[in-house]
Amino acid sequence: MLVLGIETTCDETAAAVVRVDAAGKGEILANVVRSQIDEHAPYGGVVPEIAARAHVDLVDLVIGQALREAHVTVDDLDAVAAAGGPGLVGGVLVGLTTAKAVALVAGKPLIAVNHLEAHALTARLTDQVAFPYLLFLASGGHTQLLAVTGVGSYTKLGTTIDDAIGEAFDKVAKLLDLPYPGGPEVEKRALDGDARRFAFPRPLAGRPNPDFSLSGLKTAVRQEAERLAGLEAGLSERDIADLCASFQMAVADMVADRCRVAIKLFRARFGEPSALVVAGGVGANQTLKRVLGATAEAVGLTLVVPPPRLCTDNGAMIAWAGAERLALGLTDPLDIAPRARWPLDAEAATVGSGRLGAKA
Repeated sequence: MLVLGIETTCDETAAAVVRVDAAGKGEILANVVRSQIDEHAPYGGVVPEIAARAHVDLVDLVIGQALREAHVTVDDLDAVAAAGGPGLVGGVLVGLTTAKAVALVAGKPLIAVNHLEAHALTARLTDQVAFPYLLFLASGGHTQLLAVTGVGSYTKLGTTIDDAIGEAFDKVAKLLDLPYPGGPEVEKRALDGDARRFAFPRPLAGRPNPDFSLSGLKTAVRQEAERLAGLEAGLSERDIADLCASFQMAVADMVADRCRVAIKLFRARFGEPSALVVAGGVGANQTLKRVLGATAEAVGLTLVVPPPRLCTDNGAMIAWAGAERLALGLTDPLDIAPRARWPLDAEAATVGSGRLGAKA
């Protein structure tokens, strides 16, 4: 089975070709990603209109490159998959419309993939993780703990009640006047910092529900930065490094605590998870990976984190999720609409615990 995957939900224009053998094992034949960092850097964040226009300029090029690198044509494909949401709707529209055109012309099935589901299933591409497993999904727009019990079967155990983790990293970078993109820059500066210098809070630690909160921690970093700047007429490089390291460790400790609670809930409701899986761009953070590795080991679980290139947005995860859905006969009509919001656990997003606010 050969599937083309197209990803345009934010500021990466990506396309990939994934082959699945008779045993269900996936192989990435091509995975092309064109970043828009340079276009958005002057604004300190992603500008939706600029992102959509860049996708228009790049999407045909990356699809063509992916097909060439995979040594296949559209006639060889078994299906065309594209992220149908959630994300910046202008970008989603570009990728999904392009996928519809390719599918229509080539006479291939179309699969509109939930971008979050693609992240959720990536560990099955890279490590053949069996259902069920506990997923920690963390990116610039999402922070969730989910029980993954099958393709299309997700139960939200915990979520953020304010900022996503990636969003908090970016906001801390901005208040410290670090370059865009902020998350990787905070991690880079933290390498030279003392994580014990500042006693930042670990929000919601010990609470029985595995939810997250980042706003108070972010405020604590801002207040400490302002205090230091007032004392020294500006922050030194040492101050910035220590602030980054202390913030990053506070996040890692909070995530570890929240995951421990989620593991207990998972075992009570779904039995033994096959693994603790990390997905999303924040999964590329090495401190978080180290702390979660120790957390998983302490409770007898294996930590699975896809390679960094597959944690951030990419076409291979879309193609793989498309292949998983195609194997179950789950395809979509050509009139399917793009979705700015598309929660994995729709029931939790609508009735939930009353804690979810605007985060899907």
